[in-house]
Amino acid sequence: MKVALIGVGQAGGKVADAILDYEASSRVDFVTDAVAVNSARADLLGIRRIPVENRVLIGQSRVKGHGCGADNELGVTVAEEDIDEVIGAVDDLPVHEVDAFLVVAGLGGGTGSGAGPVIARELSRLYTEPVYGLGILPGSDEGGIYTLNAARSFRTFVREVDNLLVFDNDAWRTSGESLHGGYASLNEEIARRIGVLLGAGEVSGSAVPESVVDASEIINTLAGGGVSTIGFANSRLDRAPRGLFGRREAAPDETEVLNRITTAVRRATLGNLTLPANPKSTERALVVVSGPPQYLSRKGVESARKWLEEEIGTMEVRGGDYPVPESNYVAAVVVLSGVTDVPRIKELQEIGVETQKNLEARAAERPQALRDLVWEGDGEIDPLF
Repeated sequence: MKVALIGVGQAGGKVADAILDYEASSRVDFVTDAVAVNSARADLLGIRRIPVENRVLIGQSRVKGHGCGADNELGVTVAEEDIDEVIGAVDDLPVHEVDAFLVVAGLGGGTGSGAGPVIARELSRLYTEPVYGLGILPGSDEGGIYTLNAARSFRTFVREVDNLLVFDNDAWRTSGESLHGGYASLNEEIARRIGVLLGAGEVSGSAVPESVVDASEIINTLAGGGVSTIGFANSRLDRAPRGLFGRREAAPDETEVLNRITTAVRRATLGNLTLPANPKSTERALVVVSGPPQYLSRKGVESARKWLEEEIGTMEVRGGDYPVPESNYVAAVVVLSGVTDVPRIKELQEIGVETQKNLEARAAERPQALRDLVWEGDGEIDPLF
């Protein structure tokens, strides 16, 4: 599936970079081109993979290139004021080659959470191709303002895109990791899942899938809007080393092939989702199994697809394989689309409501507190002016 990639804000730009890193390492083209959008000049300078001419600095008249400072209402304002510059950069891309747009944004900061939905709304208005969002939720310990931003942005983003893929930092962060190292590993995790999913339909060369997962399969799975989560699991193969004339290995046992595929799909569905959710609340699903051709089978993919149908309780489950001849792994990507039973989102909304009430209460108290501070004491002090 070919996408035009738009990274918005600091987190969105870094995730876009990671997706392009994965594309380069996999040698499968699924990103036609990419644009980075930010209100902070320094963040745009830190982008590695997106060309300078495809980086758009918004809000210069208001924030002077210093960012929105976790103020997502300001992020909305600067995006609306400079939306023509963003769309101008997108218009320069080979849009006629894309199957969809993918807008990537962190939902906790100011620019990504504010500008991401604005850009998605404008893309949906101007183009017929579907517009998907990839939203990254902040950690619960990052502070109330980031949670409030995420709660606000989530509700808006879902409304403006054809489907919102969500990654929850809380579910994936490893204790003891440095801030930089932790976010880097999370970005790689996101990129791997997105890369396997989008790259599946772009297979080239002699390895032909038995059941092709093309752009229409992905589009139909994500149709209907709502929220999606992506599961991933893999298992390492004990393969013979490559010799002078390639690998020489015996054909794997058919039962082993089938069991390996089914196990990977179960693990991806039940324990490795980007956004933990109850699989039984899923409307539509897609299964993609990748690996060396001899370790893939139509029977195995079909068996895994039927298991998923029974697990989530819907007949709308698509599936296919993605042959990667030199891989040492069999991997499965599972997309659960239209999930509705998501505890983290409910928690996010509750914390966001409480944070907003606290901010409003403090704002109401501030004038009296300021008067008490200025006039505290027995004597009266003349003001300077």
